[in-house]
Amino acid sequence: MSFNHFDERGAAVMVDVSAKVPTLRTAIAAAKVMLRPQTLAAILEGEITKGDVFAVARLAGISAAKKTSELIPLSHPLAIHHVAISFSTDRASGMVRVESTVKAMERTGVEMEAMVAASVTALTIYDMCKGTDKGITIGEVALLFKEGGKSGIYRREEHR
Repeated sequence: MSFNHFDERGAAVMVDVSAKVPTLRTAIAAAKVMLRPQTLAAILEGEITKGDVFAVARLAGISAAKKTSELIPLSHPLAIHHVAISFSTDRASGMVRVESTVKAMERTGVEMEAMVAASVTALTIYDMCKGTDKGITIGEVALLFKEGGKSGIYRREEHR
């Protein structure tokens, strides 16, 4: 069984995972959003005019995880069983760290779903706050952890 995204002629194809046994798959990804400290204070104090930034961003991230196969051409549509989005902040620097966790009982991993969830959550924070802060940046989107399937456990060095 080949898990390659190219056929013998070099054409892009969706990997055939039909013969694989479903196992519990988990992935955790993160993204970093940098805002002005005043903007982060406004988020935390509920003063952003568009509403509750973290509540809307959390819903966007959950929805994004479920729509990953519509966005990433060769990813498989998966039955997602759990998506969680959490936020940690540093008021002094204006940093928001988004962390997404995705779980599914599937034949293929959920890394892309976790990465898309973290990315769209971060983009939604940007969208909710762009009227207040034009200098927002999004960066350091990374897979932190994955488990399930033959390849075993992966843990990003700084996430150990």
